[in-house]
Amino acid sequence: MQDMLVRLLDLPDITKAEKQLLEKEHIVFRKPIPPEKSIVVNWVRENFSVNWADETAAAFSNLPTTCFIAQKEQSILGFACFESTAKNFFGPTGVLPSERGKDIGKVLLVKSLMALHEMGYAYAIIGGVGPATYYEKTVGAKIIEKSERSIYQNLLKHPK
Repeated sequence: MQDMLVRLLDLPDITKAEKQLLEKEHIVFRKPIPPEKSIVVNWVRENFSVNWADETAAAFSNLPTTCFIAQKEQSILGFACFESTAKNFFGPTGVLPSERGKDIGKVLLVKSLMALHEMGYAYAIIGGVGPATYYEKTVGAKIIEKSERSIYQNLLKHPK
């Protein structure tokens, strides 16, 4: 998997999508706070992977947390971390399969990238990308040539 570079000065406007998700679906996008750490980390572990849960736990070591969640009532529908494994990196991120196609992932992605811009970055790295076309289309990200050797290249993975 390769890394991607995204220009943070040209991010799409997600105001309308976020407002519609709040009004129609009652989905709130926010940064979780420390008393919610185990809930969020366990949710990521149960729905995605132990490695992603570890990265999410690292996001809680920053204050405010470097993570966003999409929440409907007492349920988490998606998450996105940034600057949790490396400075200026976006990821991991995921949305429940039942909730995909509603722009939840797009809102989480752009809110995270906006937070990186607010931290002073002009560009960000999306690390170890799976769906490159999604990031190209959504935020204009570009593959970083010769980035197969990245921070994730020798990652120890938990057995499934």
